[in-house]
Amino acid sequence: MKGTAGSPRAARDESFRAYYDASQLRTDTWNELKQLTSRRERSERRGKDTRPLQEEITRTLKVLSEIEAYFSFPGTRAVNQLASLLKRGLFVAQARQTERVVRLLVGDSYRRRDVSEIFHEDFDTMDASGAEIVEHIGASGSRPYCEVLVVDEVVGGGTPDHQDVRKRMLGMRRDQDEFVYDVVVVGSFEDAVIATLFNHNIQSVVIRYSFPFESATTLPAIRDYLALVDVEALGDKLEIMPSRALGETLKALRPELDLFLVTDDPLRNVAGHTGRAFRRVFYQQEDYLELHLSILKGIDDRYETPFFNALREYSHRPTGVFHALPISRGNSISKSHWIRDMGEFYGENIFLAETSATTGGLDSLLQPHGPIKRAQEKAARAFGAKSSYFVTNGTSTANKIVVQALMAPNEIALVSRDCHKSHHYAIVLAGSLPVYLDPYPVQPYSMYGAVPLFEIKRQLLALKEEGKLDRVRLLLLTNCTFDGIVYDPFRVMKEVLAVKPDMIFIWDEAWFGFARFSPTYRARTAMAAARRLKHMLQSREYGEAHRRARSKGEADGMPDPECARVRVYATQSTHKTLTSLRQGSMIHVYDQDFGTLAHEAFEEAYMTHTSTSPNYQILASLDVGRRQVELEGFELVEQSVSLAMTLRERIQESPLLSRYFQVLKVRDLVPADHRPSGFEEFYGPEAGYRAMGDAWQGDEFTLDPTRVTVHIGKTGMDGDTLRKHLMDRYDIQINKTSRNTLLFMLNIGTTRGAVAYLLEVLTQIAREIEERAEQESSLEKELDREKVRALTERLPPLPNFSRFHDRFRTAAGSKTPEGDLRAAFFLGRNDQACDFLRLDGSVQREMEAGREVVSAGFVTPYPPGFPVLVPGQILSHEILAYLLALDVKEIHGYTPEFGLRVFKQEVLGDVKP
Repeated sequence: MKGTAGSPRAARDESFRAYYDASQLRTDTWNELKQLTSRRERSERRGKDTRPLQEEITRTLKVLSEIEAYFSFPGTRAVNQLASLLKRGLFVAQARQTERVVRLLVGDSYRRRDVSEIFHEDFDTMDASGAEIVEHIGASGSRPYCEVLVVDEVVGGGTPDHQDVRKRMLGMRRDQDEFVYDVVVVGSFEDAVIATLFNHNIQSVVIRYSFPFESATTLPAIRDYLALVDVEALGDKLEIMPSRALGETLKALRPELDLFLVTDDPLRNVAGHTGRAFRRVFYQQEDYLELHLSILKGIDDRYETPFFNALREYSHRPTGVFHALPISRGNSISKSHWIRDMGEFYGENIFLAETSATTGGLDSLLQPHGPIKRAQEKAARAFGAKSSYFVTNGTSTANKIVVQALMAPNEIALVSRDCHKSHHYAIVLAGSLPVYLDPYPVQPYSMYGAVPLFEIKRQLLALKEEGKLDRVRLLLLTNCTFDGIVYDPFRVMKEVLAVKPDMIFIWDEAWFGFARFSPTYRARTAMAAARRLKHMLQSREYGEAHRRARSKGEADGMPDPECARVRVYATQSTHKTLTSLRQGSMIHVYDQDFGTLAHEAFEEAYMTHTSTSPNYQILASLDVGRRQVELEGFELVEQSVSLAMTLRERIQESPLLSRYFQVLKVRDLVPADHRPSGFEEFYGPEAGYRAMGDAWQGDEFTLDPTRVTVHIGKTGMDGDTLRKHLMDRYDIQINKTSRNTLLFMLNIGTTRGAVAYLLEVLTQIAREIEERAEQESSLEKELDREKVRALTERLPPLPNFSRFHDRFRTAAGSKTPEGDLRAAFFLGRNDQACDFLRLDGSVQREMEAGREVVSAGFVTPYPPGFPVLVPGQILSHEILAYLLALDVKEIHGYTPEFGLRVFKQEVLGDVKP
């Protein structure tokens, strides 16, 4: 088995991890057992010595006994039965049953069966020939399957009576139940934590009485899960209220779970003292049926999709349409002689659900009061927001809604320069004044990182020095960036509030909607950071600490809890990383002053940018996508991370692939100054997998492991060329490239087969490069080397934002860089005020002659996908060199036939006083 404890490879480095997580270890161990039992059976038939195989099988079963303690299926019961077959010499039966278990496990088909009946109580009656065990197919039918974790007390110093608890709970299940569950029982605090993180099927947790703290498990891959728990922070709760301590811990790790407490403590010790973690408290004398019904109700609460259900019910009603939308009910298609193929392609349901009605059980997106309102409330719960809003025309519109709602003309916004172009247009619409913040450059790979906190505070303090702090309204950053650079929102907001306590924060999380559903990612989401910040500012401990620090003059970097307000907004492209139809997005709000200072303006902005005829199919998909992440988001996100790690491993371990494709490490994309943890890479051939917990807890910037950026300079092909090659020849789609990199983004829809195919394609490309090189002449080889040098050595500069021309500055002699983007934008629409200069030397000659060349529009190359020039910005020599070096074909705002649109000198000569 790969990387087992005590192996030479493991001995090289104490921090070695053969597996990214224990799920991969579990799958590999079961597959190994399958191979071993099959070999054992064949060897026995051939009369060979099977003792070495029997020892391996015994060792593997021992490992599985520790792993399966956290699962209902196959569970320790299956492991014990297989061990019993081995002990009794029933090798055929053992091999067949192992094969059956692996098939059910790997294919997830056990979720569609009543797993409690897969293994029979009369299992021991099987003879040596290996009689078949009846598999009760369809016992659970189409009902969704899950598992319930029970944390049981230890009885009389012995082992927990797990089977008794399990049988009692399973005895409450009924055929009419909407969901079917099995039960897994563990006996300690640590085991409960491990099970919650290891077993993706767990949807509810029942904590019973008292229990010890430590787990008996010894497998390092399993114990790694415990690193996510800060035991010291629990303090005395572990001794005084262990159930509450465990409940709060599990809720922090997986907030979507329903937790139930079973206790025999007096009511006065329970009521009001269990915190917010538990959905309900039960007493020993209360029967199991009430607990069973509560478990089902909790699952149903997450399963319910108010708007999707309403739309589905509406589609089944016989409706006469005397309104707009001829396509409603599919009538305009079914009556047609020419477009019936459209109906055949899409099917009838999509048209039955098309309507312009907001009644009949449906709702209005602009003024929701029914199923849309309830769906948005459930979304807020799922994403940890105070309130959430559905958006049906993308995050570009979500960004405009939020900026318009929060900004007014002549107010100042601190804006990451590499933010999506929709933010720039939103600032134009609002008439606010941007101060552009420069992200750090990643020169070798022709991309930008993120904006350091130092740069944010430098600009903020400069505005304070100029007496403009009262005009500063918000800070706008992209978390995480397209390339996967993730901020620490809590630290950023905490330190910014220490300078400006009423600052509003907008976090563009277009590519980060999935992050809420992983314990590792969650703390770096805007909503989780906002919640933590609010609780910190309201805590008595922080208030006392701030008063002490202030009295000593040491409160720098500490927000004043008396005046700091938590006002946070996140925009998310649900359709980019979660399940939703295209353009399905959400706005999440965690604003203490939303009701008093922002709600009315937000509603107006929402109505301004939202269609009165929103797409109901998009709304329904947002509702269903929310259901999915509350019930299986944790599982799907962890699987996508695991696949990304596997992709890294396979590329780096292959001599052929690693010759032409280099997976960029964390150290390549995040400078050491922003990585105090010293974390450098997720995986290395010598060291294996590295635990990334410290980096995600303490580093200023981290890297999202689901973004696998591959340097392709040694192929001799630039990013745009190889991207098209992958699509045209192999049907592999990618979005983001730089001059010498490709970005492979893995998400909850990525399959193991897709990763395998990608690896095959990259291998084929590498082979073709080598085969071509073998047949090339010396001149052709030199040309190839020149292409490689151009992509690895002679790289275009990465310019910073230059400055706004004085014509678009708000005050003469201002030391701060804000500019009137709106004035420049609309003046740039006036043809009489503009010239065109080609990039054929004309721009350079004008600049050398002393002219300040000023852009009259947005110029956005793809990549990098954000404006390198905005209206009113002076064209610097660095920006010109960058534009001249670009070899991409798509540059929005630039037409090669005409050139750059720039302002005439006489227009710029009239500088504002």
